[in-house]
Amino acid sequence: MWTVFTNLGDAAITLPVAAICAGWIALFDVRLALRLIGVLAVGAALVGATKIVYASWGIAIPADDFRVISGHTMLSTSIWMAAITLLLKWWRQPMLPGIVAGMVIGALTGFSRLVDHSHTLPEVISGWLLGALMALVFLRAAVHVEPVRFGAIWPTLSVLLVSTLAYGHKAPLQHLIETRSPQIRKHVPSVMAVLERIRYRLQSYDATSAR
Repeated sequence: MWTVFTNLGDAAITLPVAAICAGWIALFDVRLALRLIGVLAVGAALVGATKIVYASWGIAIPADDFRVISGHTMLSTSIWMAAITLLLKWWRQPMLPGIVAGMVIGALTGFSRLVDHSHTLPEVISGWLLGALMALVFLRAAVHVEPVRFGAIWPTLSVLLVSTLAYGHKAPLQHLIETRSPQIRKHVPSVMAVLERIRYRLQSYDATSAR
């Protein structure tokens, strides 16, 4: 049973659903579509950063049993909150049930990650809170935008079609992070050296300008 919610939070289904929503939004408001892409990118970047840091250097918070933010929980919460709420808006229905439904789906996805021992409770909670925050940042702008009447049936059918086709597939993001982490760790000293050189030159420039 719980694998259903794990699948609903996988990037293989959530990212295509987000892309479909962004595409429909772009038909009447490109800036709003970019806002959706932007908030999801920020959320994904934060999740990815914790995973890269842990996979590369093993940095975690043992006292709180926290290693990484749950990506499944974050994606499930943010994208299903946004998608369901948008569909309700396009059907001229209240948006609050969509927000609640998305948060519930996200919470159940998080619980499924606890059941299969993929994440700890702090990791799931952080993913759920981050996903809800990202969705609310987007929906705060979306609530004031009236869509062009292209017909709610077509966005709904496209989301259902993409969800059906993508359901059960798994995105290889975790595998990529784990396999690329040694290379990231290897190149970090070079990056830090470049940054230190830039900082030294800026300090030298400031000292020269002050004379």
